[in-house]
Amino acid sequence: MATKTPTAPKNRTAPKRLWLEAEAPPAGASPLTLTGTAEITAIAAGAGGDAEKALPRFKMLAYTGGAMRVAGWRHPVVLDLAGLAVPSQNRPIRFAHDPAAGVGHTDAIRVEGGQLVATGVISRDTAIAREVVASSRNGFPWQASVGASVEEFEFIRESQKSIVNGLEFSGPINVVRKATLGEISFVDLGADGRTSASIAAQQGAGGDPDGGVDPAPGASAAALRAEALAETSRIAAVRKICAGKHLDIEAQAIRDGWDATRTELEVLRASRPKAPSIHAPDTSITGEVLEAACFQSAKLEGLDRVCSAQALEVAAKRFQSGLGLQELLIEAAIANGYTGRTFRDSRRVLEAAFGRGIEAGMTIIDVGGILSNVANKFLLEGFFSVERVWRSICAVRNVSDFKTVTSYRLVGKDQYEQVAPGGELKHGTLGEETYSNKADTYGLMLAIDRRDIINDDLGAITTVPRKLGRGSGLKINDVFWTAFMNNAAFFAVGNKTFISGADTALGIDGLTKGEVTFMDLVDSDGKPTGVMPSILLVPTALSAVGTQLYKSVEMRDTTANTKFPVANPHQGKFRIEVSRYLSNALYTGNSAKAWYLLADPSDLPVIETAFLNGQEAPTIETSDADFSQLGVRMRGYHDFGVALQDPRGGMKSKGEV
Repeated sequence: MATKTPTAPKNRTAPKRLWLEAEAPPAGASPLTLTGTAEITAIAAGAGGDAEKALPRFKMLAYTGGAMRVAGWRHPVVLDLAGLAVPSQNRPIRFAHDPAAGVGHTDAIRVEGGQLVATGVISRDTAIAREVVASSRNGFPWQASVGASVEEFEFIRESQKSIVNGLEFSGPINVVRKATLGEISFVDLGADGRTSASIAAQQGAGGDPDGGVDPAPGASAAALRAEALAETSRIAAVRKICAGKHLDIEAQAIRDGWDATRTELEVLRASRPKAPSIHAPDTSITGEVLEAACFQSAKLEGLDRVCSAQALEVAAKRFQSGLGLQELLIEAAIANGYTGRTFRDSRRVLEAAFGRGIEAGMTIIDVGGILSNVANKFLLEGFFSVERVWRSICAVRNVSDFKTVTSYRLVGKDQYEQVAPGGELKHGTLGEETYSNKADTYGLMLAIDRRDIINDDLGAITTVPRKLGRGSGLKINDVFWTAFMNNAAFFAVGNKTFISGADTALGIDGLTKGEVTFMDLVDSDGKPTGVMPSILLVPTALSAVGTQLYKSVEMRDTTANTKFPVANPHQGKFRIEVSRYLSNALYTGNSAKAWYLLADPSDLPVIETAFLNGQEAPTIETSDADFSQLGVRMRGYHDFGVALQDPRGGMKSKGEV
């Protein structure tokens, strides 16, 4: 039987610190085990000032999206990565979650394929940072551990299911719906012994003053000679490039282990004409700061949940009057090597801001990532701003491709038979009923064109994604209700799922007749289905009556023909759902009087929605426009499909008076 994510009440608690880690948590915290792999390589960081050194980089797989056994929680826990807030791309890296044991920082945190991945540099000059690099060079298997705070979780009951991170989980299980990422740590031992971490230390990443790597114990004389020859060749190349004219660069290049390419780049920069000195605040403009400034300019609520306090403070001081779209692009372009200070050459600004034409690994600020992060907040705002009654009455299926998928529901003689003396069991019979569905792609592309950029309209990057999100929400409603309301052959007299007549108008008597009709439905053997009605679906015109039937203890008639008793037998029985689509004249089967009584879709669904890889929200992507255009493009797309399932999961009343 197809099932859906249950509509369970959300458990809201005061925010508290939870450790998503592989070790014993701090006292008083409820831990979530999130162990993964960590890999460190000695790759030079992006182009910076003369003081910048070649720093080791790391990559961590922090969480794979699965269920975890967590101390303090009775049932397994799943972290929904769709609800994980990342305050910034620059988060601290520590050892064993100790604030005094700094190791470095991240420069990119992404959710990829239902997993949490982080990359960054080991930038702290501490004993523990050097220990991490040195130990990993010796082959020590480090692991990754993540700290986060949890604001909201949902309990999925037994026999129910939920799709999280593209995976289907059966209850009982706790799903953390909203959490905020804190910091990430290296740990030497996690709860999951199957995970591992490795560091491949390359030349330039070690702690030696000359930037080299200590030879392994027992290294051969030939290997040592080869290493010495390589170092001599590197120093000769550095001196040739500097040509005795840039002695300070030559000294730093030899000391810090720069290669010829890095040295040549620094010499080129030093040879550029120097701009007149200016007095400016000593603030470091990073991607995190620009992202915070965008949110401040757009007046996004709850900024402390998505940005660090430091980034918000720097952004507020640096962009006091608000960040414009031009300024955002110029700041990113300058950080990536653009030498201009105005927006006159807008094509070059856009290319530099998006990292086009820049040497791989030299991009400092990813403006595409900033725009996507900002746009995603407003995309979801637009998506959830439209009616979502469809989500409460349908089953949800996770599909992996766009092929037609078929559900098989087993039917037949399945009651137990009395066992005769001797203990021989009789054979039952099984048939099967099939129901199909398939996902399709729906999408739209909008652009922030040259006029928006010239007008410096930052509001465009909030308005456009809101439109894309709202458009996705409207489309899924359109497809869903078109399929649901075209039900003349589905809710039909022949299926015993349709009633009509003056006594079917929504009220105590009409609802009683509908309940009896539902309860009298039978399976293919002619026996009761055993499924109970739980949802009363009505158009807007019947919203007040439906609410009365659900909430009122008594239904009094004040006319001369007052009827007694006045007790409401349906009080609290059927959850009321109201949809404006049911009476809209543009949809086949519309009616302002018809109403439906439906089973919980986790028991027996009348309609199903399929999502590709379990992705229930649309996706937004940002890039600069093609050569023939000037601007920024945003595209949103959503992969889903809708199909009617089993008519015995509900009944329809014509509701005519």
